[in-house]
Amino acid sequence: MKLQRKNRLRALSLGAVAVSGALALTACGSDDTGGGSGDSSAPAANSAIKCDDAKGELLAAGSSAQKNAVDAWVKQYTASCKDVRINYNPNGSGAGITNFLQGQTAFAGSDSPLDAEEITKSAEVCKDSQAIDLPMVGGPIAVSYNLPGVDGLVLDASTLAKIFDDKIKTWDDAAIKKLNPDANLPKTKILTFHRSDDSGTTDNFTKYLKAAAAADWKYEGGKAWQAKGGQSATGSSGLAQQVTQTAGAISYMELSYAKDAQTVHVKTDAATPVEATVDNATKAIAEAKVVGEGKDLALELNYEPTAEGAYPITLVTYEIACEKGNKAETLAATKSFLTYLASEEGQAILKDASYAPMPEEIITKVRTTVAGLS
Repeated sequence: MKLQRKNRLRALSLGAVAVSGALALTACGSDDTGGGSGDSSAPAANSAIKCDDAKGELLAAGSSAQKNAVDAWVKQYTASCKDVRINYNPNGSGAGITNFLQGQTAFAGSDSPLDAEEITKSAEVCKDSQAIDLPMVGGPIAVSYNLPGVDGLVLDASTLAKIFDDKIKTWDDAAIKKLNPDANLPKTKILTFHRSDDSGTTDNFTKYLKAAAAADWKYEGGKAWQAKGGQSATGSSGLAQQVTQTAGAISYMELSYAKDAQTVHVKTDAATPVEATVDNATKAIAEAKVVGEGKDLALELNYEPTAEGAYPITLVTYEIACEKGNKAETLAATKSFLTYLASEEGQAILKDASYAPMPEEIITKVRTTVAGLS
């Protein structure tokens, strides 16, 4: 964590000019989409969305994993609240938190909750308060691969750890053959891809490896990739593109970016290897515990879930906002938009975008907390 925090503090010292330029990207115009906002048909106004006094431009940035969910939310919300323009830059969880802590955005999206240092730093932008984590989006982290002729590939935590640590180098390795006795595995070289930017998806993927394959994954973990070898790409869409165009490739990404690709079935203690699906991820997320203090709703995920069919590699994306001390010019829009995200209607559209709604016990707490933002 020391290395992660050092890198974060270094990022905080970067000039705001580049940040402002990045924030000029809109939710519809960003190049980090896996689908979502390309539909030109306008949705009908949703009477369940309460605009209240919301107006003006709302800037946000962060998690690329939730980008396709944000696209769907923005499309519905702005059809009802026409006086609000929402710009979401999917520049990665680390960069999004940096933007927020510099006061550049109204809220941030992150696939990992704030750490203690970031919470302390948030007092500079949240006057007489601090930032809090609001879990809004869940889903599986799919392990996507490109191996023509090999469908339903099964891998376990140990084998995944060795692959991404460059210990297993070809697809016909004995460890992979043992898990896939009937597959015609080629001698193709394994090409791993990881995120080049600080990423909550990386954080959650490596937390899984550390929890489920401790003997084979010796890295500390965090938003920055630490293992040796492999190639890198920016954002979830960058990884998806590399896997699609590279024979022998394998990477990790939020499911909505991998829905048209081959994905690994993960072997757990259950009898049947588990596929990366929204429903299977929900089973695992239901075992999460709220560990944040006060109004903070940071969760502790269980990367070795016990429920039958629970997919173990999951993430939860948080919207990070000030509990108090929000800027007056964006408070109404922030509360209105986040209220919609946490609503029954907002959560209901997640499945269609390959995301998992938050369990009812968790999202009920989110609704109460959002209502109290000031």
